[in-house]
Amino acid sequence: MAPPERPTARPDATAEQPPVPCSDCRAALASPSRETVSFLLLDQFTLPVAGCEDHLEQFRAVCGLTTSGRARLLAHLPAGGITCPSCRLSSHGTRRAMIPVDGGAAVLLGCPEHQSTIASRFQAGRETQNRLCADFETFRS
Repeated sequence: MAPPERPTARPDATAEQPPVPCSDCRAALASPSRETVSFLLLDQFTLPVAGCEDHLEQFRAVCGLTTSGRARLLAHLPAGGITCPSCRLSSHGTRRAMIPVDGGAAVLLGCPEHQSTIASRFQAGRETQNRLCADFETFRS
């Protein structure tokens, strides 16, 4: 069976719209610095993330749907620091996962393994959020 064809983007269509519509996110992503990097605390993970305050908060809330604990977002390095040595060095790397968040983005600045784990948690949180909203709509009708 042949794989389905992927739609190709028109070159002029991508030039019209920036990859991240939110100007605050674009500014934060252009040069992650101490002022624009926050730290996501989710279960045993402490991961640096960049984006605007509003979209990082949305990202945190969606990730929080995947834990029985509490997802937190800190504007400063947590007291315990970042325990993963690869995540500590990730600010020097170029491989970063950008997660679209309702017109903005969150960029995960950790190691590839933890980027993947947190991206999966965000996806699971989105699925949970969609199911909850669908259940609510069913309940209302």
